[in-house]
Amino acid sequence: MNRLTVPFALLMAASSFASLAPSVARAQLAASSHAPVDVTADQLEVQNAQCLAIWRGDAEALQETSRLRANTINIYNKVTGGKAGGSSCGPLDRMEADGAVYYVTPSQVVKGDHAVYSADAKTIVVTGQVVAAQGKNVIAGTRLIINSDTGQATMVSDVKGRGQSGRVRGVFYQDQTGQSTAPVPPPPRRHGA
Repeated sequence: MNRLTVPFALLMAASSFASLAPSVARAQLAASSHAPVDVTADQLEVQNAQCLAIWRGDAEALQETSRLRANTINIYNKVTGGKAGGSSCGPLDRMEADGAVYYVTPSQVVKGDHAVYSADAKTIVVTGQVVAAQGKNVIAGTRLIINSDTGQATMVSDVKGRGQSGRVRGVFYQDQTGQSTAPVPPPPRRHGA
């Protein structure tokens, strides 16, 4: 007979994570959504003193039909005053995604190197070599700011001046049928990559 023995430290880590989990559900990856956020990864580390949950290895956060994928997703909660002068973890502050970042909605795919979701500002900022696609239309730059409430987005680049490589660039196709084209699906995840 196989017995499962759970060390006390693991139980404490699970209870520490439970104090962080409710505020993750207040994240808004999908426009105007109040649905919970489902986060998965190969590993989870909780640093309760910093109100930080680190999801490592093919991390993914899903809310309704929107998805944030990256090698690592860090979820920071606000540090609040606790009992007897101590501190405790409050509502969600921000989510940071690093490495092979993909933000996918039913109508668009965004790829970048780093992304930060700010709960107070309700924005997702993607940086690095940023490429956004909607159907066959593609735009590229170094920084994309998305308002997760309205869906409004702004692409910028640090490069200025006509003829300079690295400026914001877009390629847009006319739709001959009057129908919108299907969004580009994200590439498949490869473990260990």
